[in-house]
Amino acid sequence: MTRTYTFALIGVCALALNAAPLYAKESPAARTQAAQSAETPPGTEKLNVGETPEEAQLKGDGVASIVNDTVITDYDLRQRVALYIATSNAHPTPEALKQIRAQVLRQLETERIQLLEAQANKITVSAADVDKSIDNILKDNHLTLEQLTAMLGRSNVAMATMRSQIAAQIAWSKAVQQQYGDRVDVSPEDVKEEMQRLAEGRDKPHFLVAEIFQSVDNPEDDAKVLKSMQEMEEQLHSGASFGELARQFSQNPTAASGGDLGVVVQGQLPKELDEALSKMRPGTLSEPIRSTGGYYILALRARQEGENTKVPDPAQQQVNDHPASIPLDRILLPIGPTPKKDLLEKVMTFANTLRTRILSCDGLAEAVKPMKGVVYMHLGTMRVADLSPQMQQALAQTHAGEPTVPFQSSAGVELIVRCDKGAPPPQSAFKMPSRDDIEQQLFEQRMAVLSRQYLRDLRRDADIEKPGEPLGPRKSSDASEQ
Repeated sequence: MTRTYTFALIGVCALALNAAPLYAKESPAARTQAAQSAETPPGTEKLNVGETPEEAQLKGDGVASIVNDTVITDYDLRQRVALYIATSNAHPTPEALKQIRAQVLRQLETERIQLLEAQANKITVSAADVDKSIDNILKDNHLTLEQLTAMLGRSNVAMATMRSQIAAQIAWSKAVQQQYGDRVDVSPEDVKEEMQRLAEGRDKPHFLVAEIFQSVDNPEDDAKVLKSMQEMEEQLHSGASFGELARQFSQNPTAASGGDLGVVVQGQLPKELDEALSKMRPGTLSEPIRSTGGYYILALRARQEGENTKVPDPAQQQVNDHPASIPLDRILLPIGPTPKKDLLEKVMTFANTLRTRILSCDGLAEAVKPMKGVVYMHLGTMRVADLSPQMQQALAQTHAGEPTVPFQSSAGVELIVRCDKGAPPPQSAFKMPSRDDIEQQLFEQRMAVLSRQYLRDLRRDADIEKPGEPLGPRKSSDASEQ
């Protein structure tokens, strides 16, 4: 069975990363020279490994950072910050924006290190691979390509910026596969042991989890990484998309799948993560948790009880989903009763995107407050029969805690959000995975550990400078910020 290392990992465990380097190190200059000499065959995606400082100076670009003699320009940084804001539903204050810029710059530096390594190993990424990833993002967010392009355009983000980020993730996945893929062997005995372990834990709870992870490579960085994660937690509670934050900032391979960690059994993760999951309710987030290698924020999407747990019949777990009175919030995009067609289309696209980001009424007023042209109203508890036919029709398609689909009224485009609390998620029981599923899971777990080792050693070997703006004399590596 041929196995491929992808970012859609299942059950990745956080393990100790104290092994010796697993590859022969090259000097930064040698790696840069190899990367710059790599050709891009027809039909492949351009991998942006940056310019030299001299090239950036000739163009007049400000320099945000220099990684192994290649430049991350201020334009690169502005584009990626704008991409994050456009896709995450974040509405940062000026102070929060400074922290986001720092988070994005660190991620760009990591990405540049990965790209240089991929290009040094003559790795290319096909345009079809990037298209497939974008298609998955569109499906996950219920968008068309035209809607995504329009959304990015309103924030002055070039589509090439998103494609570049995705291509970098794919390139790194291929680099790890090339480096370690034929070294990782999952034997029949390994599969048997894992099946036995799962059988022993089949009566334990199982959790569907997503993660955001940032590493602490040096002890002196601990406070800085914790602060970064606390700022991300604030952004999440302000309405930012967990999946987009994971894609932009998480440093585990699960980033490309929005942080999806898959299903883990109670006791599978390190103690501090396992204890946090056991106390969480589906649909909630953890605070930043210090564990092996760095800090985690966990999102619990669902929970399965043990295999032999008696769960109620699904029909018995339902409650009245259409009560006579419901607490409601209203979001209005006031464009009048007869807007021009192109304006209506743009506003409907925005409203549909906004709808996918609304998880509840909690914090909704603050989340939409920075949005220009958006009017928020708390309606309180309303008798459904007293609402307009349009509102009644829209609410009939919803469940507790959900927003309606956007609809046009005489006032503009509206979203009505139900503020009632739904019933606890229906319980379900764990089902044993197949041998093939377990074999693939073990393979990807081991590849994830090797990926983190690989990146840790590359980052420690990297020469990273932040000369600031404008471009001035090069600093020595002893004077660079780490």
